[in-house]
Amino acid sequence: MKNAASFLFALVITATPPIFAQEDNQEGGIQWMTFEEAMEASENEPKKWFIDMYTDWCGWCKRMDATTFQDELIVEAINENYYAVKFDAERKDDITVGDSTYSFVANGRRGYHQLAAQMMNGRLSYPTYVFLNEERQVVTSVPGYKANTDMLPILEFMAQYDPVTNSTDFKTYMLSYESPYATTEEEDEE
Repeated sequence: MKNAASFLFALVITATPPIFAQEDNQEGGIQWMTFEEAMEASENEPKKWFIDMYTDWCGWCKRMDATTFQDELIVEAINENYYAVKFDAERKDDITVGDSTYSFVANGRRGYHQLAAQMMNGRLSYPTYVFLNEERQVVTSVPGYKANTDMLPILEFMAQYDPVTNSTDFKTYMLSYESPYATTEEEDEE
């Protein structure tokens, strides 16, 4: 499966029509890109990717947009370290990557996009955050709503993570992590 994910992002992508244009980029907010824009940008300047897999009906996805993705430290961590992409996991158009075309698959009243399923290793849960390395290979995916205090250490860890040069795992990283958010105990002392 890792080899399948590796080839997936190493090739040029074309999608018709580009439906994930982000009209909601706000000054000072996360600078969301379309998948196509991120592909083009990564050709010129390789950078890690943060992909927010969402659906229109997902309440927790909307909560992430309204809370965690509005947090100043989250915005800064994403904009400084990643190409930020929103990907509708139920988009209907085809996406061609190299010789492979990924399509929408109807499943009951809804369905899923094959590319989203590929990036999430078949675990269709929303929201899910997919991290790609500079070579556009899937490194990991993290499912579920995350409060800002939970998301920031994940973003910071993945920004510096490289299994070749840094063998520290997330659990070990968290032992020495110091959150910039005030804790209840710290607030009580002030």
